[in-house]
Amino acid sequence: AELKRRPFPDFMERTQRDVTQTMRGILVDWLVEVSEEYTLVPDTLYLTVYLIDWFLHGNYMERQRLQLLGITCMLIASKYEEICAPRIEEFCFITDNTYTRDQVLEMESQVLKHFSFQIYTPTSKTFLRRFIRAAQASYLNPSLEMEFLANYLTELTLVDYQFLKFLPSVIAASAVFLAKWTLNQSSHPWNPTLEHYTTYKASDLKASVQALQDLQLNTKGCSLNSIRMKYRQDKFKSVAVYTSPKLPDELF
Repeated sequence: AELKRRPFPDFMERTQRDVTQTMRGILVDWLVEVSEEYTLVPDTLYLTVYLIDWFLHGNYMERQRLQLLGITCMLIASKYEEICAPRIEEFCFITDNTYTRDQVLEMESQVLKHFSFQIYTPTSKTFLRRFIRAAQASYLNPSLEMEFLANYLTELTLVDYQFLKFLPSVIAASAVFLAKWTLNQSSHPWNPTLEHYTTYKASDLKASVQALQDLQLNTKGCSLNSIRMKYRQDKFKSVAVYTSPKLPDELF
């Protein structure tokens, strides 16, 4: 299912002239704040980003309408994932009423038509739930720290356009791998149970884990900080402050 309707990893270069990778990153970073403001479930954020990318993959968009696309995709994702979705007026309000209710409804119609009303897709969050359970199968007590850290690492990839080249299941598996390595270097982060449930060997994950570590350590100096600030909070055990040591080749 995750192979269906995958945006090309270079869709910005193929389809867009006015919207850039940087603008996409700024939009997603802002939507993280919106999802926190309205206490939306994580699945809503992941589905929102997928809807944005797949729409941009097939439709030229002017930069003035990018934020409109963002709140509309979050509205659609909220209706799918939330028990009680925010109203259209709340999404207009969060943009300082830059857009009207009618503009949001018109954009919603465009997005739903583009998707032929089939909006669901498994996201990296979908896979992460299962993979975290597999990772903790041998634990006497579930590790909240590991769970929060894997979620943090997976969420970081939403802002970075470069991660579209990896499948959602690969991103989720890589986040579990790197979370385990960050918390404990004394044992190998991968094992037969994880290999069975993820279907990936450690060697399959080398490129994605290395890219994810670069993101964790912020080697590119990205200034978009909403996710880092979110996971610095006590309720997430401040996992955003953790760093991981160099990944030796023998891990893969």
